[in-house]
Amino acid sequence: MSGWPTGYDRRVYDTLDSTLAEAARLQPELTAPTWILALEQTAARGRRGRSWSTPRGNFAATLIMPRQEAPGVAALRSFVASLALFRAFVAVTGREDAFALKWPNDVLLRGGKVAGILLESLGDHLAIGIGVNLAHAPAAGALEARALPAVTLREAGAQLAPEAFLDVLAQEYAGLEEQFTTYGFAPIRSAWRAHAARLGETITARTMRDETTGVFEDVDAAGSLILRTAQGLVPITAADVFF
Repeated sequence: MSGWPTGYDRRVYDTLDSTLAEAARLQPELTAPTWILALEQTAARGRRGRSWSTPRGNFAATLIMPRQEAPGVAALRSFVASLALFRAFVAVTGREDAFALKWPNDVLLRGGKVAGILLESLGDHLAIGIGVNLAHAPAAGALEARALPAVTLREAGAQLAPEAFLDVLAQEYAGLEEQFTTYGFAPIRSAWRAHAARLGETITARTMRDETTGVFEDVDAAGSLILRTAQGLVPITAADVFF
């Protein structure tokens, strides 16, 4: 594991039902932050229980680590993970301008979704599930209505195996995790905003109850989306965002 970050473990499986499920099974025995990679998943899921297509050749991994902060602070690691993905993509493609970060937890390639993140609390641990379309993308008919098109990293000129991508991502994440635990959310937030998709433009945030449309003004110190509407600034703590 040349270049593998100090203090992190990893486990690679040919097939799993779900790396998040495996993280939950392993949690009682883990002694260090651990990356769990599956070359194929048979029962993966995304946000709000949605299915996530993970054919062989794509990237499906979960980082499970002890959670020492309050849940709200730990949840800010969705920004740490998405920024690590952004930097890993730039590292393997050399194309910084092609990628953008979509609140709260997606990475875009030329406007299409190339990666998604899902956080789950597992007792005193936090699990960060990450899926990347390295080689395959779901068909348009398999996507939710109004969802962005799915794209692959190959469209940016990168062809690499999941294990090779994990080497890059783990290094990027470890550096940002150290920054987060040392200096807090502020530098992560600043770096994330620098690559935020549609900042300053009109977007729609949809929750389980309603929709709010406004100008994407900012992400605040708690990670909330701030929309400028006719009624003033509106903080959104959890929602699906549509352009």
